[in-house]
Amino acid sequence: MRRSLVLLLLMVCCAIAHAAGAPRKVLVLGDSLSAAHNIPVEAGWVRLLDARTSNMATPWTMVNASISGETSLSGRNRLPALLSKEKPGVVVIELGANDGLQGLPLGKLAENLEAMVTAAKAAGAKVLLLGIELPVNYGPQYRDGLRKVYADIAARQGTALLPFLLDGVALDPALMQDDGLHPTAKGEPRVAENVWKTLSPLLK
Repeated sequence: MRRSLVLLLLMVCCAIAHAAGAPRKVLVLGDSLSAAHNIPVEAGWVRLLDARTSNMATPWTMVNASISGETSLSGRNRLPALLSKEKPGVVVIELGANDGLQGLPLGKLAENLEAMVTAAKAAGAKVLLLGIELPVNYGPQYRDGLRKVYADIAARQGTALLPFLLDGVALDPALMQDDGLHPTAKGEPRVAENVWKTLSPLLK
């Protein structure tokens, strides 16, 4: 009886140690801005941050579930299965650019983003929203409305927010691809640094 109890305690201790030593996960749900569009995957901001988070005292693994062309609705539909499979401690949501480029109603974007934030929090994860900006030809009303969507959801849900993912990059031709929408490999370290400033407090 005593031997069985000792063995049971050892098994429990080993399981706890294994769980504590396993890297925790940061799930990134985004579009081409997070999927390393037209550049090597290793040069993308998600992979750059993975090199940093995996070497922390308590390691984290970046799980990149981003897909080029993803909209807020398709991301919302994919998120439940990703939460169930990956069980992340942090969820980074970078969606809305394709909604905006297609001129979709901002109310629908807000509804989808809010549903994703709610689902992630219900799964026990912290949330970081990454805001995006549209080209100036979309007009100030739509562009201002898009900014407000991210700010309002972050305030209402109490989540972390990076107002503009490409801050310091988008207006520098040397750091942007010819399409004017996606960073070059040279611009990705700045993007990674933008995200890191808001993400790192969530990993402590």
